[in-house]
Amino acid sequence: VQLQASGGGLVQAGGSLRLSCAASGLTFSVYVMGWFRQAPGKEREFVAGITWSDSSTHYADSVKGRFTISRDNAKNTVYLQMNSLKPEDTALYYCAATRSVRTWSLRDFASWGQGTQVTVSS
Repeated sequence: VQLQASGGGLVQAGGSLRLSCAASGLTFSVYVMGWFRQAPGKEREFVAGITWSDSSTHYADSVKGRFTISRDNAKNTVYLQMNSLKPEDTALYYCAATRSVRTWSLRDFASWGQGTQVTVSS
């Protein structure tokens, strides 16, 4: 399994970015996909996830109403649309994949991408 995240960058507070994660080496349409982030000096945390069965979505409270996760099974890609960005959203963002999920924690996800940096200036 290979996951390639892209789309990070530097943006001012209140701005938007869209992250993409291209997957290969797996039957993408039957994998649960997730986005996590890790800020300097902090633990990696769950941001958003999307199931494969009904494309239901799940979000961390800190990003609800601002971030939207979606997937395109034809392109083997998962997206994270990030609006109304805040300085506290600054982190390295990772995409991850798993066949099944229980708690949306790191331990649920077996495959990880390399991360893309998001920096939000105040």
